[in-house]
Amino acid sequence: MELRKRVKLSKLEYDLGLSQDAPTEGRCSSNMMWGTATSNATPQGCLGEVSLLGGSGNCSGSGILLWWPWRQCVSMAAGLLLAGLLALTQAWCVNAIHENLLWFSQLTEVEREISFRTECGLYYSYYKQMLQAPSIQEGLSDLIHDNLTESKRTINLLQRMNIYQEVFLSVLYRLLPIQSYLEPVYFYIYTVFSLQAVYVIALYLTAWLLSGSWLAGVLTGVWYILNRVDTTRVEFTISLRENWSLPFLALQVTAITCYLRPQLTALQQKVMVWLMYVTTFCFCLTWQFNQFILLVQALIIYTLDCADFLTTTQVTTLYLVQVSGLLSVWLLQFCNSMILGSLVLSFIVAVLFIRHCQSGLKTGSLLVRLGKLLLHSAMVFLLTITINYLTKKALQLKSDEHIFKFIKSKFALGPTRDFDASLYLCEEAFGLLPLDTLERLAGTLLLYPYVLTLLLLSGMLAVATLQKLSRPKVGSVEERKGAGEGRVVTFRPDVAYNLLHTLFFGLLAFSTMRMKYIWTGHMCAVAAYGVCGTELWTLILNTLRCNSKVLFRLVRYAVPLAMIGFLYYKFWPKLMEELSELREFYDPDTVELMTWISTKTPKRAVFAGSMQLLAGIKLCTGRVLTNHPHYEDKDLRERTRQLKPHCLAHSSHSALC
Repeated sequence: MELRKRVKLSKLEYDLGLSQDAPTEGRCSSNMMWGTATSNATPQGCLGEVSLLGGSGNCSGSGILLWWPWRQCVSMAAGLLLAGLLALTQAWCVNAIHENLLWFSQLTEVEREISFRTECGLYYSYYKQMLQAPSIQEGLSDLIHDNLTESKRTINLLQRMNIYQEVFLSVLYRLLPIQSYLEPVYFYIYTVFSLQAVYVIALYLTAWLLSGSWLAGVLTGVWYILNRVDTTRVEFTISLRENWSLPFLALQVTAITCYLRPQLTALQQKVMVWLMYVTTFCFCLTWQFNQFILLVQALIIYTLDCADFLTTTQVTTLYLVQVSGLLSVWLLQFCNSMILGSLVLSFIVAVLFIRHCQSGLKTGSLLVRLGKLLLHSAMVFLLTITINYLTKKALQLKSDEHIFKFIKSKFALGPTRDFDASLYLCEEAFGLLPLDTLERLAGTLLLYPYVLTLLLLSGMLAVATLQKLSRPKVGSVEERKGAGEGRVVTFRPDVAYNLLHTLFFGLLAFSTMRMKYIWTGHMCAVAAYGVCGTELWTLILNTLRCNSKVLFRLVRYAVPLAMIGFLYYKFWPKLMEELSELREFYDPDTVELMTWISTKTPKRAVFAGSMQLLAGIKLCTGRVLTNHPHYEDKDLRERTRQLKPHCLAHSSHSALC
């Protein structure tokens, strides 16, 4: 008989967190960071077409020469196979930890539902509600005209909340012939855990695309799994919106990385644009704070555009993909005004308008161009604020004002005693990133290559930017050749995008600990690119004056293999020990409370209390609530403030999830 530790759920420690590519025989100058730019022609020996993972004709993303077709197929098949194995490993690990943490398979239905804490229980309750409805049509009607979530108010849940994933899963469960052998709750949690597999595959492909070697993808997947405490919290917060959305964000980054690779055919570009749109749409549909993440991404695109790393077509396409994704979600959410009033839409409109009106932005000497960029940025900023202000005034939008109150209070730009801001500031998760996070990342050898790669690429990006801004824009091909002669630093746009992505979201993670889950996954891909790519080893070997082809191939593949071997030797026993640790859900007081409410109170009884508790009451009993953890509504925030004297002391609010 298994012996398990009996741990009350509310007291749990929630912070618990090969063959390879053929050796390089030479490197194509078009794909290297350092090179002599003499013309825009395709380098000799490089074909014009590009394979998405294998590089362009004779040269891959990191300069690997063309192999025989059968060898390419074997390598790609091996890489994809390992991607699938790592993805399944991650999904299996989080499922095993979730089971061992709660002994979920042996819990009663009410205990399983109680284990969905805070807003997790609220979101899961709509999945349960859709399954209990007599038909799909009636279930949808009840969500559109809901009068149970907020007492004395009828609200459209599909407009207010991002719960289309619960609707989709409930419909899918009804249609598939699986009811006889798979319980609804397992269908739900297995889907979420499967998205973790998608997340690992996306990071794997991003590292592979950047480095040209699937060995980087293997290292990325291993790091993601070993740093599970800092890369995901899905095993104990299953229903959180971020667990649905971040895998799609990672897929979007993969699609952007592929789209920015040189020498794509017209068909490949169209495919990538559609993939970017679909992944952006899915990301926006599944998380209410999509607009803030897309704003950071839009700033990255704007920075690359100002530094002249992207073409006008690429910039416009990336902006329009964001706008299309947001507007598609706006339509599905019954014209949710919070989307139209988002800063990211105002910013994109301002950028495109001023770019159209301001000609000659990228002409002139270095000082002239810097002055133009400063003026351009100031105009974009002022127009963004103006458009956003007018939009919110016209729509009478106040749904997201609590976010800006929190930001102002956090950085001492506004009152710190505001009620809405205090709900966030009192939570440790919304504070600065703890230093022990960096210690854990260093313990798995992730932090050191990441920092080294970051410093190297940042320096090269700065030099390349200065050279781009210093060279005048001239018209003819002959003038371009003359202006480009000499030793220059070239920088691939896909690498530049991923560098700024990890820098911007790294700053966001350091400012707010809860946002680290956006950063740490991509951090694994960037570090693996540094270890398995050509740039770091080229610089080191050139510095040591021993950059022979044989030594280069040996170091480039031996170091990551040695790191993977070390990580396996050191952390595999610890992972197995963690997976073998057995605990048990134990919360008899809450079980008794839910049972009493279900059996002793009227079905239309209204309950007030802490937001954490009320979400559980909604899921377990279906009773009417006064307030709940989904905080994106001004009237609900005012109602919560009125309940403050009675409930705040017991509240465990975590709205930004």
